[in-house]
Amino acid sequence: MDEGQKRPIIVKKVKKGGHDFHGGSWKVAFADFATAMMAFFLLLWLMGNASDEQKQAISGYFIDPAGSTLTPGANNVPIGEGGANTGVIQMPAPEIKLDDSSVEELAEENERKRLEALKLQLEQMVDTTAAFSEYRDQILLDITPEGLRIQIVDKDKRPMFDSGSSELKIYSRRILFGLADVLKQVPNSLSITGHTDATPFDLGNYGNWELSSDRANAARRALIRGGIPANKVARVEGFADSVLFD
Repeated sequence: MDEGQKRPIIVKKVKKGGHDFHGGSWKVAFADFATAMMAFFLLLWLMGNASDEQKQAISGYFIDPAGSTLTPGANNVPIGEGGANTGVIQMPAPEIKLDDSSVEELAEENERKRLEALKLQLEQMVDTTAAFSEYRDQILLDITPEGLRIQIVDKDKRPMFDSGSSELKIYSRRILFGLADVLKQVPNSLSITGHTDATPFDLGNYGNWELSSDRANAARRALIRGGIPANKVARVEGFADSVLFD
């Protein structure tokens, strides 16, 4: 061959043999399936340890997430034996501190509301009970700093007592028996006071002071006969004519 003649250069592209590419998508799918099954069996295990009330709460949450709540810190789903709450974050209730004045004000407010409710109950009884219809204008109710004040006052031709007497009239007893039926249901103690008018009254050593005290005691006996426990009466006093009707 002529040395001056150039040989052609041949370039061969060699394709390496081997197995076809199979891909890894099935592995991802299998991993998702295994994870789902693990979560499913974990859910079954948790549901098996939950009470009926907790199951209803969980069911309600999935039916209406906006309308159902699982209370933080409550034993919603006990995990493990002994009810260990390892899967629930417990949120302590906020601590509210009240100073002495706030506690006292709150107690006074509650007592005032209770007295107002009692006053309303008595007013309704007086207005709706036939036995009180003719004595309605003799029973006066108001709330004072000392509590609920019930005044049974004299009216023309219908006094609670005869002049100079501590003996209750028949209708006076009826009024006291009716009041006792309501007052025996409340925890408050009773203070009973007796009064007289300003007319001078003196029978030796027996005057308006003694008379007013005896009238208060007569009212006490009538209330007890009406059902008031004797230990609910805290005080019985006579004021003679020193505190007139206002």
